[in-house]
Amino acid sequence: MEETVSIEVSDGPALEGWLGLAPELRGGLVMCHPHPLYGGDMENPVVIRAVEVAREAGLATLRFNFRGVGGSQGVHDEGWGEMEDVRAALALLSAHLPGGVRSGLGGYSFGAWVAARLAASMAQPPALALIAPPLGMSDFDFLDGYRDEVLLVAGTRDEYCPTGDLDRLAKRLTAPTVRVIEGSDHFFFGKLYPLGEAIREWIGSWVGSD
Repeated sequence: MEETVSIEVSDGPALEGWLGLAPELRGGLVMCHPHPLYGGDMENPVVIRAVEVAREAGLATLRFNFRGVGGSQGVHDEGWGEMEDVRAALALLSAHLPGGVRSGLGGYSFGAWVAARLAASMAQPPALALIAPPLGMSDFDFLDGYRDEVLLVAGTRDEYCPTGDLDRLAKRLTAPTVRVIEGSDHFFFGKLYPLGEAIREWIGSWVGSD
């Protein structure tokens, strides 16, 4: 089950979100949605699938609307202010977790780009799930050498995340998990189940199995 929460961004807007808790929490996951200017929000099916899988694995989850989306205050900031949105979401989630458990950060498309940029700047970076990162449109060089557990997942028919670009990014990371879903496009139509299994495997790599 999820409950509505308000996320207060330092010197910024208040964001709307949904917080989901599981019994005997083993970790947490913040999930970021795709591009706000193209209809992206926290109700996206990929975002919902990711948080469902995470809660099944015993994680607390937080999905939220970036500034200017839905009931969140503020206006779109081309990814800069959105990094602060993610930082505030991670802080709120951490406040609901028991001591000693880890948090992961996930993003889909534009959300993957924002999440990755913030994670790369953090002194204690989280496990990172990049779902259909827009490698054909955005620079991800800032991730070179990223050492925490990274999931790279995209479809073979994703024009925004060509598999060749995905492979090149993987070679610049430290032992990432790479999953390419046969026949899937950027939107994972009809492919949410294999996407969920890739996310489940990634979660197990940093929280362990039951």
